[in-house]
This record gives sequence, C-alpha cells and structure tokens, in this order.
Amino acid sequence: MKAVVFHDVGDIRLDEVPEPKIQESNDAIVRLTASAICGTDLHFIRGTMPGMKEGTIIGHEGVGIVEKTGPGLRNVKEGDRVVICPTIACGYCSYCRAGYFSQCDNSNPNGPRAGTAFFGGPAESGAINGLQAEKARVPFANVGLVKIPNEVTDDQAIMLSDIFPTGYFGADIAEVEPGNTVAVFGCGPVGQFTILSALLLGAGRVIAVDCVPMRLEMARDQGAEVVNFEEDDPVEAILQLTGGIGVDRSIDAVGIDAIHAHSGPAAEKSRQMEEEFQRELKLVAPKTHPQNGTWRPGDGPSQAIIWALESLAKAGTLAIIGVYPQTAQFFPLGAAMERNITVQMGNCNHRKYIPTLMEMVKSGAVDPEVYISNVEPFDSVLEAYRAFDERQPGWIKVELVPRMHLAAV
Repeated sequence: MKAVVFHDVGDIRLDEVPEPKIQESNDAIVRLTASAICGTDLHFIRGTMPGMKEGTIIGHEGVGIVEKTGPGLRNVKEGDRVVICPTIACGYCSYCRAGYFSQCDNSNPNGPRAGTAFFGGPAESGAINGLQAEKARVPFANVGLVKIPNEVTDDQAIMLSDIFPTGYFGADIAEVEPGNTVAVFGCGPVGQFTILSALLLGAGRVIAVDCVPMRLEMARDQGAEVVNFEEDDPVEAILQLTGGIGVDRSIDAVGIDAIHAHSGPAAEKSRQMEEEFQRELKLVAPKTHPQNGTWRPGDGPSQAIIWALESLAKAGTLAIIGVYPQTAQFFPLGAAMERNITVQMGNCNHRKYIPTLMEMVKSGAVDPEVYISNVEPFDSVLEAYRAFDERQPGWIKVELVPRMHLAAV
C-alpha cells in the first residue's frame, strides 16, 4: 500500500509499504477514505519537533471504514464508518476514566510516565505508524474509533478527528464562560475552530490575532474582531479594544511557530526578547539546560505566549494548545504570577470531545466542512505538503482523499 513515510528532516516520501496487520485483540484495521495535513506534521518534517524515527508513517487525522477487527472488539464491526482519535487511549486506566485520554497509562510503549501516545509522531510518543496511508492499524480501537452517523459526511468527519476537538479543548481549558472576551492567537485551522468553540461556549467577544490575510478574513467571517500583528502591536490593540482592561481568556493556538514575530511593530520586540533569552540561557545552561547552552528553535519563550499574557486582564486564564517540544524550557512565570493568571495547557483529550461534537454536526448546529480550503488526491500529497508549508494563497486546511473518491465527488 502507499503511505507518507518520514525518512529525515525535510525528507518525506510516498512509499510502498506493507499493509498493517492485527497485533492485539482490540486492534482494528481501517481503510482510510480521508486524511488531512496538520501543522504539527510540519513540525516533525522541519525538525522543530525532534525525535522522529526513519520509516515512521506520518499523519494523525483520519476517517475510514473498518476492514478487520481483533477478537476482543465488541463495539465496532467490519464495514463501520469511523473517525479515528489522534491520541491513543486504553479507556480503563485512571487517567482515561477521568477524561485525560491524552495521558493514558497504557498506550505509550515508552511507559506510563512518557506522556501522550499519538499516530505518526516521534519516538517519545511511541513512533506509532500514522494515518496518511491507504490503511492503518488502530490499537485500542474500542476507544479510538468513533462511529460516524449517516447524516455526517467524510468531509465533515475529518474535521472531527483532530482540529475541531483541539479547538474546543482550548476553549474548554481556557474556562470560557458566557459573556467573556477571548483573544485567540493564531488563526490557522486550529485557531479557526478555537474561535468557533469560544463562541459556542458563549463568548461575548472574540479577538483574533494573526498576520495572514485569508486567515484573518475567515476569522472575521465568524464574527471575530481581527488584529494583524504586522500592522498593529497586538497587545496595544487588545487593550484599546477592551478599555485598557484586557481580555478574560487568552488562547495560544500557534505553538512553536510563534517563537518570533515576522515583521512590523512587533518584530523588533521579538528580536530583543530572543537576545535577552539567550543571555539568560548562557547563565543557567551549564547546570540546568539539556542542550548545555546551545539554543535552537523552541527552547525560548513564544511570542504568542508573551502577547497572550500581556493582553490578559488580572486573574484571567491562559490556555496553551499550540504544540511545543520538550526542549522549551522557559516560561514568563513572574508576569503570570504578578497578576494571578491561571495557566492551563496540554494535548487534546480527543475521545472526550468527539462524540459531543459529532452530535453537533449531525444536528446541523455546526458544519465543520466549511473550514476545508483544499481537497487533494492522496497520491499528490507531497505537492500538497509543499503548498501548505509555503502558505500559498488559499491553502488553510488540506484534506487528502483517494483519487477514485475525489473523482466520484
């Protein structure tokens, strides 16, 4: 079968690989009818999220049809249409039972202290083959597969695999309440669903920060007030919009890509922040820093986090759902403590949210398909990656489908 395989930093290929097989009693083999490209995939390919093993199939968003099941599966059968949860969870450990599916004790082969296990990730996450393939093995399939009702299309369901749940998770841990004013930093695919989710939870106002015109326009279409950080200092703009008080909730939906501002009024401040960080790093590195004084992208404070903190009202809440590597060692603790800021972060507990969001889509309350900007044939995946990585005009969220399915549509 064909699959997108990681070979080295900057080197992914559409390779012919063996088909997956049932290994455990609760496994399922799913034939993918849709997958998607995520910004997190780009982190792995660029090397900003280290630890990828050569030969790993990448991708963690998938929809498909169950082809085979292990003898222990009792809730899914061959022929079921399913959405695949990107984070893998057993469903029975204390963390899963408490809703922290991304911190499952049993799914990461590196052990219970290793953190989140997910498809198509680095060694620390288990190096479990991912979903940008014709077929995939899904471990703990009784938990990791959610059936798709007839009223929900594949195009809608693929948005329920990762980015809609992640956006909703961000609004949830930000503790968005009716009437709140919320700032969302980053208007990429996850940011768009974060805006939507904040509004679903009753936010009175949402202020969206980015620099890509199409993303800002999409946020404006949702009803958000938009700030282009290449034209305005986002903190000053937010304070002006809130009468000098700041927002109740801030959400970083960017992650490691937000280390620096690109240009405009914030760029010089970003450069100064990096220089200050590197000076501090030289002082502490010999004893405490794993790289022994060597800086690399992801080690330092994120520009989005700095802005998010500075734009918060006193006693506000900061939620971080953008992905950062474990090498990110520094956080502006003093600035948060001084104003009694609550900070919540982590990997999305997808299995907690997907069933609820599926019902929203089924009822017609939400149509996540509108956030798909491109539907591309799976065999053109490398060209799609290139366009997505370059942020070519119009490329926001990319769905990948088998060419025969695309032709049928």
